[in-house]
This record gives sequence, C-alpha cells and structure tokens, in this order.
Amino acid sequence: MIKQFAIFIRLFFVLIGLAGSFILFQNHYHYTALLGFIVAIGLFLELLSFINSIFAFYDKTILSILNKDFSADFKTKKHQEFYANLFVLYGQLKANQKEQISKDTVYQSIFNTIETGVLILEKKDSDWHITLMNDYFSNHFKTPKVSKWHYLNQYIPALCQIIEEHEFSDFKTPLQIRVEKQDYQTFILQTAKSKIYDQDYYIVLLDSIQKVIEKKEKEAWINLMKVISHELMNSLTPIHALAQNLQETTQQDSLSAEDISDIKESIETITNRTRHLQQFVENYRKLAALPSPKKEKTALQELLKNSLQIMQPLLKKEQISVVNEIGFDRWISVDKQQLEQVLINLLTNSIYALADKTSKQITLSGEVKEKRLFVYITDTGKGIEKEIEDKIFLPFFTTRKEGAGIGLTLSKNIIEAHGGYLTFESNEIQTKFTICLFE
Repeated sequence: MIKQFAIFIRLFFVLIGLAGSFILFQNHYHYTALLGFIVAIGLFLELLSFINSIFAFYDKTILSILNKDFSADFKTKKHQEFYANLFVLYGQLKANQKEQISKDTVYQSIFNTIETGVLILEKKDSDWHITLMNDYFSNHFKTPKVSKWHYLNQYIPALCQIIEEHEFSDFKTPLQIRVEKQDYQTFILQTAKSKIYDQDYYIVLLDSIQKVIEKKEKEAWINLMKVISHELMNSLTPIHALAQNLQETTQQDSLSAEDISDIKESIETITNRTRHLQQFVENYRKLAALPSPKKEKTALQELLKNSLQIMQPLLKKEQISVVNEIGFDRWISVDKQQLEQVLINLLTNSIYALADKTSKQITLSGEVKEKRLFVYITDTGKGIEKEIEDKIFLPFFTTRKEGAGIGLTLSKNIIEAHGGYLTFESNEIQTKFTICLFE
C-alpha cells in the first residue's frame, strides 16, 4: 500500500506541474509555463527512475533466489516497508536453503561412512547425471567424482554396460569388476529407479561379495553357537546336578535301599544324557566330514523313483499321496546316493509337516531353464513359522523331539557341493523346497 501511495504522490505532482504549465501558457506567461513544464518533466523522469529502482531491486532479489545466492545484504532497504513481503520471502527461502544444506551434509556424511558403493543418478533431458558418488565408491574403484554418466563409463565400463543393458531398470545381480589391472572382484549390484515430481532418479548400490559372505558367516556362527550351547546345556546341567547328588549320597556312612535306588536312577540318567551327547558329537562329525560327491551319469526319473520307493512304506502308513508332475527325463551328473539322501530328507520333512492335516499331498514338479535343472518338492502342510525361517538350515536346529537337526543342513551342503543351491518358500498352507542344479 505504501509503495502505491508513493507512486501516486509523484504522479500527482507531475500532473499538477503539467496542468499549471498549460494554464500559464494560455495566460501568455510563456517563460513561466516553460519552466513549469521542465519541472513537470523532471518530476516525471524522477517517477520513472523511482519505478525502475523498485523493479530493479525486485529483479535483483529474484535473480539471487533463482541462483540460490543468499549472500546479499539489504540493510539499507530494510527500513522501506514496501519491501517487507519480499524480505519475508527471501528470509524464508534463505532459512530453507540452510536447512537443506544441513540435511545434505548429514546425508553425505552417512553415505560416506557406509562400506557400500553408492551412486545416485538424475535424468536431465535424455542423459543421466551423477548427483552423488560416495567416498567408498570413489576410493574403492579409483574413480574421480565425475558428474556425467559417460565419464564414469570410461572408468568402470563393466558396471555401466550391464546397467545400460537393463535399460536403467530395477535388478539385482552379481558382477565382476577389475580395478587397475588387479584381480577381478565380485560384487552384488542392486539398482532402483524412482520418480519424484516428474524427475527420474536411479540408485546404484555395490556391495563386496566377500563382505556379504563374512556377514552371513558371522550370523551363521552366532546362530550355530546358540544352538550348540543350548544343546550342551540341556545335557550338562542335569548331569552336573545328578553328579552332585551322587557325591552327597556316597558320603553317607550307610546307604539305604532308597539311596541305592536313587543312585541307580541317577547313573541311568547320566548314561542316557552322555549317549545323547555322543550322538550329538557324531552328527557334528558327519557334517564336518561330508565326502566330496562322486558324480556319475544318472537319469532324473530313476533317482526320483528310487527315493519314492524307499519312502513308500512311511508314506503309505501316514496316508500321504505323492504326485510326480515331472513329465520329462534328463541325464544329470550327480552323486546318486547323496542326491537320494537329499530327496529322502526333504520328503521326511514334508511327512512331518503333514502330520496334523486331513488332506495330505506331496507334489514333485520341475523345469529346465537357462541351463539349470529345478526340482520342486511341495507339501500341503502347516508351513514354516516366520520366526524360525532363518534357522532351519542351521546344524542341530529342529522342532521335532526325535529329530537330530542335521537333515536339512546335510541336504543344503550336498546340493552346494554339487554346485547348486537349496531354497524354500513357505506360507500357512504349503511349503515348497527348490533344488537347483547347474548342468
């Protein structure tokens, strides 16, 4: 309102000057009219200068905002109230920039402390630009922090090529990268594409496979030690208590018939627990001393037939139907006895899962794709509880009272010794184990 009033006053005096000059000219005061006209022109030029200064200041301030330059100082202008809203806007944007810079600094620090290679790309026009490359990525791959994708291609062509082949889509795959003529290193490459306010971003993560393996191994060892400690304490605690009781009993001057009976029961219990520990150690020895597979050419259908024949009495007893949907046969190079053991272990687990079910069925299915053989064993059992899914391949972990807890561990080790892998999927109504063998 104030700036409009200032312009109005100036315009008013210009009009008064022009009107006065016109009246004087009509009354033949020519020189006085000329002087008045000159004064009016001067006032008009001052008005233009005033308006121009306002627009220039606004233009300068807006240009500073657009360039994200908030270093300007407007102390000389702050007393002029007609710039008040502009200063409020400028102050808010300046505070927002400081907050954003602080957040970016924190995020940058976080990215630079993690031992994972991180790239964040932003699409501008049709090209990808690198908006962030963390220190681990730059240092590990000996790459300067370049700003454009095609510059990065000069340093790590293997990475750029596979991403371009996938057309900058979401995927996860192992990748071998060679740095400065050293040996190839294997990484887990994971990417994700996102769109924010019509702007495309692409995130690239590179994890050293060795680091991933070490993490998994550490977790496996921790879980294994928990299982072993639990198993040992279950036996050693009662043995220790019984041994103390026997020591106290035998220190008596005379033993009653009841004392002798207690001693016999204690010794029998100790014998049973030590036998259990012996079996536990023997099972561990079996796991540690798994022989290398003696591979021979074996027909897939023959392998399945033999395994089902071995399990037939138990399947019949439990009234479980088995459906073999594998309609093809194939010669595979495997250790026949070891693979039969895997199939028997998996069928045994399915039988246990079906114990409390009215509808009991096990389905065998399979396929061949990308030079790999997949065999699926699916049961309609109760499924594997979420809490124990990460433990079922651990040695000695079992949910069965009579189970030793090495069946699935042995099966996994055997398949991996053949160069394949064993996985599972489970829900409330079924569990499916997948055997994958590379041809």
